[in-house]
Amino acid sequence: MKLYIKNMVCNRCKMVVEDVLKTSGLHPTSVELGEAVIIEDLTDEKKKQVNENLQPLGFELIDDKKSRLIEQIKSLIIQSIHHSNEGLNTNYSDFLAQKLHHDYSYLSNLFSSVEGITIEKYIILQKTEKVKELLLYDELSVSEIADRMGYSSVAHLSSQFKKVTGSTPSQFRNLRQKHRIPIDNL
Repeated sequence: MKLYIKNMVCNRCKMVVEDVLKTSGLHPTSVELGEAVIIEDLTDEKKKQVNENLQPLGFELIDDKKSRLIEQIKSLIIQSIHHSNEGLNTNYSDFLAQKLHHDYSYLSNLFSSVEGITIEKYIILQKTEKVKELLLYDELSVSEIADRMGYSSVAHLSSQFKKVTGSTPSQFRNLRQKHRIPIDNL
């Protein structure tokens, strides 16, 4: 049985969810961002218990198809930005439409109506947090970061970064307090 789980954004989330499933007496065969496959079929009572075990840790089971689709959109974006060292060889609209087998305009309208922001804005917020992370590591130049993140130029990265944060990447790197936002709060 496949379970869809809200707010899974990293490998630690996968470990925590797997642990909750096991301590709930279930046998997960795989746990990925946004979903887990278990051997058992769940009764409504057992599903409620699992959800109650997940909620204090910031996770939640998702039942309706639209919510699952939104979580899949978020998971694919987070995976491509935060957990992949390879740049996206296509634009996000084609990538999401292909992966989710839906027309991009449907995905975009659904996402905007539920989340209150566009997919593009969500991507920009995720990219900005990844850029902040890379700036904090201080191992790459701004030019290398722009290239790694798929920006057409340093100027494009700087402009977008400044619109979101109020400072340029160089100014951010020099700040004493680095204000990062957990990616599941974007």
